Formats: sequence, C-alpha cells, structure tokens
Amino acid sequence: MPGIDESLQEIMRQPGARGAALVDWISGLSLGAVGEAPGKDREAAAAEVAEVARLSSEHRVFAPAGAEGGDGPAPGEPGQEPPVEDVIVTTASAYHVVRFVPTAFDGSVCLHLWLDRAEGNLAMARIRLAEVVDRLVLG
Repeated sequence: MPGIDESLQEIMRQPGARGAALVDWISGLSLGAVGEAPGKDREAAAAEVAEVARLSSEHRVFAPAGAEGGDGPAPGEPGQEPPVEDVIVTTASAYHVVRFVPTAFDGSVCLHLWLDRAEGNLAMARIRLAEVVDRLVLG
C-alpha cells in the first residue's frame, strides 16, 4: 500500500500531468506535492484547492441523492465520507481534478491533479485518481 510520495509519483505518470498535491481542505495545507504548481506557488495553490473543495463539500446541492441534512458528523469529522467524489475545473489549457480521499481519521483530505488539456485524458485521469485514492495509506 503506497504512501503519499509514492501515490503522487504514480499520478505524475498520467499523460499530461503537470503537478499533483495532497491537500488538507480544512486547513489549506499541502501534505505533499510533486511537479509544477499552478501559479508557481505551491502554498497558494493548496489554499485555493482547499477553498474549492470546502465549497463543494459544504453545499447541499452537491449532497448525495437521498442524504438528510443535519444528521451525522459534519464534513471533515472522523467517520464522515466526503459528500463529493471529485470536482473538475476546466480552463482553456488545463483540467484540474480534485478527488476527495476518505480516511479513517478524518475526511478532510483531497488529491489535486493539474493536467495539461492538450496532452491529458480527463476520463483516464479520473479513473487513475480513483485507483490511487483506493490504495493510498495515510498515517
């Protein structure tokens, strides 16, 4: 079972990958990063990815079908599955895929992949991120 560094390196083998980071979306801190960072600043990129993750996880419009609001732990608390699987942001030149990582200790971690639009395959990147997240060992 791979850890953070091995998982990030595996993601970077995806065609078109420009950079990847594991981000705590509650604090906005990067837990690990590899490759380039959008805007050249890894800390700022992690904070901005965290903001997108927080916004998508906190709004009921993105809640799973049939989910009851207000019951159970809040997003980011132990035992809480992320309400969103992933978020995709497209620009003229890139795809940004943010995949939420379910964890035993809390649900506040996401994996961000910055993918070149001309060289990358969005569908394959989503599949690869899901596989990496399933095997990722945090702790």
